[in-house]
Amino acid sequence: MGMPRLTIAVALLVLVALAATMTYTGFLVVGVLADYLDTSRFVAGLLLGAVFARFPWISGGRPRIVGLLPKPLRRPLMMTLLALCLLRFLAQGDIAPALVTGFTMSFVLALPLLKKALFARTAASVMHFGAGRQAPPVRDDTVIDGEFREMKD
Repeated sequence: MGMPRLTIAVALLVLVALAATMTYTGFLVVGVLADYLDTSRFVAGLLLGAVFARFPWISGGRPRIVGLLPKPLRRPLMMTLLALCLLRFLAQGDIAPALVTGFTMSFVLALPLLKKALFARTAASVMHFGAGRQAPPVRDDTVIDGEFREMKD
């Protein structure tokens, strides 16, 4: 890296833009939910907060985080709400909110893959092999490997 300050500045700018996009999408989701439930944004926000809230809990001497929704249902419910908002904005012809919501949907879908790739890259750059231990061999499928023995005449 030749310019670490510039790299840090660009990374922070990208994170700020991502945070702003997610915040605006949350505002849009609360608004659409409030419209469908025929209530205020405040009540719709409280409802979403109650549904997605997680609290620390100690069970059996071990700390855990518990919530109203089980872990496997959080992401599908979030994607369902985002899809509902996206369809509503497309039906009304609101292009900018639809684009923001679509970007957020794609980010939420890609987040597990991004986390996995970043963790693998970080682990590969940090993990060093100690004395006596060797790195696992890299297998190249383009190389033909074989054994040859001489036959005696």
